[in-house]
Amino acid sequence: MKIKSIETFTTRDVGLVRLRTDDGSEGWGQVSTYHSDISATVLHRQVAIHALGEDISDLGQLGDLLDRICEKESKFPGSYLCRALGGLDTAIWDLHGKQQGKSVCELLGGVPRPVRVYASSMKRDITPADEATRFLRLRDACGYDAFKFRVGAECGRNRDEWPGRTEEIVPAVRKALGDSATLLVDGNSCYRPETAIEVGHLLEDNGVCHFEEPCPYWNLEWTKQVRDTLSIDITGGEQDNNLALWKHMIDSRVVDVVQPDVCYLGGIERTLRVARMAQEAGLPCTPHSANLSLVTIFTLHLMGAIENAGPYVEFSIEEADYYPWQYGIYTEFPVARDGKVQIPQGPGWGVEINPQWLNQADYKISRLD
Repeated sequence: MKIKSIETFTTRDVGLVRLRTDDGSEGWGQVSTYHSDISATVLHRQVAIHALGEDISDLGQLGDLLDRICEKESKFPGSYLCRALGGLDTAIWDLHGKQQGKSVCELLGGVPRPVRVYASSMKRDITPADEATRFLRLRDACGYDAFKFRVGAECGRNRDEWPGRTEEIVPAVRKALGDSATLLVDGNSCYRPETAIEVGHLLEDNGVCHFEEPCPYWNLEWTKQVRDTLSIDITGGEQDNNLALWKHMIDSRVVDVVQPDVCYLGGIERTLRVARMAQEAGLPCTPHSANLSLVTIFTLHLMGAIENAGPYVEFSIEEADYYPWQYGIYTEFPVARDGKVQIPQGPGWGVEINPQWLNQADYKISRLD
């Protein structure tokens, strides 16, 4: 079963991948969101040229194929190669699931079921009062009992989105939702360690359990300093795509919870490696899945199978006014009920790609001559 063609259907924000083999099988995957048109170009130029003609009959050999592609493109070990590689990986998993009549979750050894999710806010331009109000509305409508909101400014160089916002929003959300709600926050690389520790004490005082990316993610020493000082879980890793760096982060206990992103890291196979490294170190894995493109579908399947899965899956609460591009890509679209989302049960990813979305996307194909 050899790869015959790799097709991409892309907009600037989303890129779908269809892989076909010489026996007529096909699978769907996705390169990472954001500048997906660039990732699709990398897929055709630097991934497809090595993947076409490769035998993918044995899913256990997928890791070797991905490694060989990375080695052949060793001068380009960065984010875009991994974002493109994920499109190949996820399409292969879907193909095998459809061939075997199993969900990817089942291929991974799990059972499709409803899994707990946390309501993940992406907004910083929202007032503390408005954030608390919409959390209450979503709690009542969807049954969420865990919520994540933003503190500081994204890559904010130690500054808040506006003065006093963090000091206001943390107690405001806790007061609105009560003591029973699980609260998480995301610093998005905002703080120097001394400020992160100060904010961390505020979080501890308000019963927040998860402080994500408190310091610039590339400054591991700062993050470890915060982690070693606070009792709250320090989490991170969404931006990291280098497996050697992941090993260092885990071995050095830079974070308490690892958060790889399936699409940023290069697909399910490479994310499994990070999850296993974390499991061996006794650390939980709660991947980053901050939009409702296929990355959330991929993450649901993964989290239904790994042994060190964290207690919930990230589930974006942003609607069309914020992420208009995440809608209309596929059906059945995941919905939170009673604070949980069902892992799709059909073969492969268990969703159907929307032909109308494909028709409006830019198309390109790489194939064997």
